[in-house]
Amino acid sequence: MVRGVVFDGKRVEVVDDLEIRDPGPGEVLVAIAAAGLCHSDLSVIDGTIPFPPPVVLGHEGAGVVEAVGAGVGHVAPGDHVALSTIASCGACAECNRGRPTMCRKAIGRPDKTFSRGGRPIYQFAANSAFAERTIVKAVQAVKIADDIPLTSAALIGCGVVTGVGAVLNRAKVDRGESVVVIGTGGIGLNVLQGARIAGATRIVAVDANPEKEAVARQFGATHFLRSTEGVKEILPDGADHAFECVGRVELVREAIDLLDRHGQAVLLGMPAATAEASFVVASMFLDKSILGCRYGSARPQRDFALYAELYRSGRLMLDELVTATYPVEDFAKAVQDAEAGRVARGVLTF
Repeated sequence: MVRGVVFDGKRVEVVDDLEIRDPGPGEVLVAIAAAGLCHSDLSVIDGTIPFPPPVVLGHEGAGVVEAVGAGVGHVAPGDHVALSTIASCGACAECNRGRPTMCRKAIGRPDKTFSRGGRPIYQFAANSAFAERTIVKAVQAVKIADDIPLTSAALIGCGVVTGVGAVLNRAKVDRGESVVVIGTGGIGLNVLQGARIAGATRIVAVDANPEKEAVARQFGATHFLRSTEGVKEILPDGADHAFECVGRVELVREAIDLLDRHGQAVLLGMPAATAEASFVVASMFLDKSILGCRYGSARPQRDFALYAELYRSGRLMLDELVTATYPVEDFAKAVQDAEAGRVARGVLTF
């Protein structure tokens, strides 16, 4: 039996009677050591992200390989791995173009690797890291060095790859450019450090909570504002890149309005599935762009390894993202702290 966090469509419960099947061909069984509590998990609970219940939550995890199925050769029992949510097929046109995040077989086809009392339970984001053990496709398990703390490595799998990847892969921020980051939660902090790594020279963090200024500057912000009203004083011509990391449609509009000519607004926040945003169409004729971004436009087997090495060389911060750790039994407390904005990232441990 396995402990895990289950959402039944109405309430969340930490249970200790989950069953998990053995790994099949091309699959990996991982003993989860740590898993970050991400806003997307909360969005399943509040209905912002529609997902069929019952489901084992979690999608930002790291652990130790316990067993592998036939045909798996790049990881072996005992290896430390960070887990991706992209269960890409590796054979379609998108995968062959180097865009596994666009693989249609990896989107919207939830598996049922768990059961409880004989009833199958869905796996969230092809991952379900809020469980003592989980099964992922081999392509989702990325080997990392044993000297990286698993509580920190867990965050590579969502917050880091989404934020840093949006900067490096999607926006392709270049040296000397200007960046505005709206929202300095787990994703926003990683956008900030991605902009720093990319060589941006003016990095403006915007967050209504003044207590977030110190950590925003630690991760790379050169300026901190409580609203977007002061951005034009810092960047009179506008920003080269503006990242919306909150998921509010009015902030999407503000991100677009802050752009310089040829600027890019990158949308990372998750509003309701049917939410609509508006903007002045004529403003786009100055070569401005609005970019969606799924999972940092990442190639996980390449990018996770890169971020792990950047961490080991001191260029990418992981430990500093972990504000607090909680045994999985304290899931409710972790949620309260996250919703109150008391943590950059809370991490559940097993």
